[in-house]
Amino acid sequence: MELLQPDLGLFVWTLIAFIAVFLILRKYAWGPILASLGEREKGIADSIASAERIKAEMATMQSEHQKLMVQAREERTQMLNEAKDLKDKIVNEAKDQAKNEASKIITEARVQIDHMKMAAMTEVKNEVASLALAVAEKVLRKNLSSDAEQSNYAKMLAEEVSLN
Repeated sequence: MELLQPDLGLFVWTLIAFIAVFLILRKYAWGPILASLGEREKGIADSIASAERIKAEMATMQSEHQKLMVQAREERTQMLNEAKDLKDKIVNEAKDQAKNEASKIITEARVQIDHMKMAAMTEVKNEVASLALAVAEKVLRKNLSSDAEQSNYAKMLAEEVSLN
């Protein structure tokens, strides 16, 4: 049983050795260890604060990015609409101009056709008149081969002309 109960002297010397080691460690080891732990704790706290700040900045930047994306989409849509409107306007103007040009060309063609028709009609009338005179002259020459017949025919024509 002696082994289970320590001797009082051993207990005191062990206590003195423990207190001596404790004081030496407290003065030379714990101060630097606690200072190092404090610095490390401060560094970790600073890192966490910095990470939080960066996270907040990232959230702000992401929000700004989303706003810019929405704005860019709106601008793109607006530009596409403006381009479509401009295209429609140009196409309509071109159609109107083409219709006007076509009307003008058709009108000019009709005027030219009318002039040509009138010229052709005049020429046909002149040709018909010339042919009628030529036929009449040949018929009369054949029918009126003697002077007496010619003179009787001239008298008849003179009477008809004076009657009209």
